[in-house]
Amino acid sequence: MARVRTAVRPSEHLSVDDLLQMYYYMVLSRKLDERMWILNRQGKAPFHISGIGHEAIQVAQGFAIRKGHDWFFPHYRDIATCLILGVTPLQMLLALLGKEGDIFSRGRQMPEHFSYPEGKIVSLSSPVATQIPQAVGVALAARLRGTDEVVVVGFGEGSTSEGDFHEGLNWAGIYQLPVVFVCQNNQYAISVPVSKQMPVENVADRAEAYGMRGVIVDGNDVLACYDVMVEAVERARRGDGPTLVEAKTYRPVPHSSADDDRSYRSREEVEEWKRRDPILLFEKALAERGVLSEEKRQEVYAQVAQTVEEAVATALNAPYPPVSSANTGVYGPFDRVKRSRYSPDLIM
Repeated sequence: MARVRTAVRPSEHLSVDDLLQMYYYMVLSRKLDERMWILNRQGKAPFHISGIGHEAIQVAQGFAIRKGHDWFFPHYRDIATCLILGVTPLQMLLALLGKEGDIFSRGRQMPEHFSYPEGKIVSLSSPVATQIPQAVGVALAARLRGTDEVVVVGFGEGSTSEGDFHEGLNWAGIYQLPVVFVCQNNQYAISVPVSKQMPVENVADRAEAYGMRGVIVDGNDVLACYDVMVEAVERARRGDGPTLVEAKTYRPVPHSSADDDRSYRSREEVEEWKRRDPILLFEKALAERGVLSEEKRQEVYAQVAQTVEEAVATALNAPYPPVSSANTGVYGPFDRVKRSRYSPDLIM
C-alpha cells in the first residue's frame, strides 16, 4: 500500500485559472448543498443527502478525468464531481424537488441518484455498492473495445462491507482493468464508526489482496487528492491496472436529512473536524500561492450566490410532472433490447 507520493506533483503545474475553477466548484457545491438542506427543513424537499465536507476529493476526481470521455459512477454524495461534469445547479434542484425536467429520473427517484449521459455519469441505485461491479463491467467493455477510456467509481467506506465491493475489486484485479476505485471515507457508515465496521485500519489495506495499488490521501486537501487521482487515472489509461484510493475525510452534517448524528458522535468531534474544512484549507493554500485575494474570494462567493438563488427560484416555480407521465421511461419494449456483439467468452 502506498501513501501520497511527493516526487511528482501534477498540482504544481495547474494554472491560476485551473486553481480558481477548482475553488469555484468547491464553493458552488457547498452553497448549493447548504441551500438543499434549507429547502428540506422548510418542508419543500422531502429528502437530502449531503456532500458537505467531501468537496476536495470530489473536485479532484472531476478535474483528473477527461470530461465526456471517461466514465463516472458516482455515489450519492458526489455533488461537486457531477457539477464539474456538466450537471447544472438547476438540474440538481429539479431532482431534489421532484419537479418536471428532472434529468436523473423524471421525478421518480429520491434525490442524489445522479445520471447524465452527456457527461458519462451512470445512474446509481439506492442499494449501496451496486455501482462498483457495474463500473468494473464498463472498464471491461473499454478493454474489449480497445479504447483508452478510464472508469472512476465513488463510494463510502460503508460500501466496503458489501459483497459488491469485494467482487468488483476481485474482478478488476484479475484482469487489471482501467478503473479507479475512490472510497470517500468519512468515518461513519451512517451511525457505525469505522472501528466497528472493518477489522483493518484502512480501506486501502485491502487493495493488496486484489492485486492492485492502494493509496491513502488526505481527503480534505484538494491538491493532494488531485495528485493521487491524476496518477491513478494515468496508470489505468496506460494499462497498468486499477487503483484503490482512500480519501480520508469527514461529514460535519448528519448522514442524511433523516438522521440525527447527535446520537452517535460528540459535538466536540464535529467541531474539531470543521477546523479542517476543505474549503478553508484550499483558501489558505491559494492565498499562499498569491492566487486568492480577499476581493477575489468575495467575487467567487457573490457569483455562486447569484447562480444558486436563480436556480432555486426557477426550480421552486417549476411544475410537478403530470400524473399521466407516471409510467413514462419505466418500461421499454422488449424488441428494442439488442444483444451485445461482444461475446462473453472474450473475457476468459
